[in-house]
Amino acid sequence: MTLPSIQPRPCTDSDCRAQHAPAERVALAKSLCGARGAQLTTLRRQVLELLWESGRPTGAYELIEALGLRDSRRVAPPTVYRALEFLMSQGFVSKIESRNAYVPCAHPERRHDCCFFICKDCGATAELEDPRIEQFLHEQAADLGYRVTRRVVEVVGTCASCIAAGAA
Repeated sequence: MTLPSIQPRPCTDSDCRAQHAPAERVALAKSLCGARGAQLTTLRRQVLELLWESGRPTGAYELIEALGLRDSRRVAPPTVYRALEFLMSQGFVSKIESRNAYVPCAHPERRHDCCFFICKDCGATAELEDPRIEQFLHEQAADLGYRVTRRVVEVVGTCASCIAAGAA
């Protein structure tokens, strides 16, 4: 994936349903890192690119294998996990807890919590940003006296493609 001519553009459509070009999103991550004083190293960028290319939740060991195929060199698991931790801390990647896998965030330019819809048949994942869900969870946590440090909302079902194919 080459990025020189890609201009990063923050998304201003709050209901875009994440219809962005992967190269644009990687370029945006690079730009955001520069603005934040963080470094998007070659390995971190490659991990992010692989997640975008995958199009589905991808585990760390799948990433290790893909990096090995791409560069013909072995990358140690702790190295990939550190890259993933960095990408998560910057809001570029989210972890799908139920799958122990990772997906790129469609809107790294704005901090938000996501709700993920996960197909139990094909593994496809759709990210949903909805401020109403975020507000509801915030209010409920406050009512219960919780200080939330991380929210993960996952909804498992069957995607439209699998339903159309007769999987469910």
